[in-house]
Amino acid sequence: MSGPLRFVALRLLQVAPVVLAIGALNFVLLKMAPGDAADVLAGQMGHATPELMAELRREFGLDRPFHEQFGIYLLKLTTFDLGRSHLQQLPVIDLILDRLPATLILMASAIAVAMAVGVALGVSAARRQGTWLDGAISVAALIVYATPAFWLGLMLIVLFSIHLDLVPSGGMARIGAGLTGLAYARDVAHHLILPAVTLGLFYVAIYARLMRASMLEVYRLDYIATARAKGLSEGRIAWTHAFRNALLPVVTLAGVQIGHILGGSILVETVFAWPGLGRLVFDALLQRDLNLLLGILFVSSVVVVLASLTVDLIYGLLDPRISRE
Repeated sequence: MSGPLRFVALRLLQVAPVVLAIGALNFVLLKMAPGDAADVLAGQMGHATPELMAELRREFGLDRPFHEQFGIYLLKLTTFDLGRSHLQQLPVIDLILDRLPATLILMASAIAVAMAVGVALGVSAARRQGTWLDGAISVAALIVYATPAFWLGLMLIVLFSIHLDLVPSGGMARIGAGLTGLAYARDVAHHLILPAVTLGLFYVAIYARLMRASMLEVYRLDYIATARAKGLSEGRIAWTHAFRNALLPVVTLAGVQIGHILGGSILVETVFAWPGLGRLVFDALLQRDLNLLLGILFVSSVVVVLASLTVDLIYGLLDPRISRE
């Protein structure tokens, strides 16, 4: 087995117990919350006898002792059986897989926006340290960082959707348009602009500040002084010699923040009516649909772990010393 494949296999073996532990912790925490699916159904009916409540809990397996429910849940988790939604009466995995692609598209787009814009601004600020441009970038980054994502999203809707009528205000595609192929992809990309920019702008501020600090630190290294002594232009020094090493902390931070980005996407999905996991989480939480909520949390933890593994591989490509180790 080659080096990268062996690295991936070892990492997967290491994270499997972690994912199971996360699933177990989620189960315990959600069981500690008051109420269950039977209570929600009884509330929707408007009335319920004690016999009906007992029958509902027996049907959902909620009448079993806690340790039995916990053991059954862990056993199913090892086979990736997430059970059925109590209220929607559909397999949890089908409900999640129907919404997961939209959330992944939003996350990937937001990360791409944040990395591209943040890194470019950070490099520009570092190259012009102490100038008005450096100060303007720093102030703008601080303002964006301090702005709540939901408020920023609403303001972008007011400006670009209502006043300028440039992009759609919500949804993932035009309803009833019947588009397919490339036309459908363009329509999705058009609807994706505002959600991706809203989610990405918060991280643009973080990556810009971090990239600036990392570039300034690399500029003090000996090999940069040698490059300047050879008469290389500042642009070539920045993008050819300093950029790759300065990017390492940004990539590391992006890997750590994958879970935070996933949580932020749920809020942005709600603002823009983006049909991802966000609305599904909200409905499952209100309806006390424990199986669905546990399934979403488990799949989200798997996504975070796989994204972190991908970041580790990218880190190895950027720094050959990591690859050799």
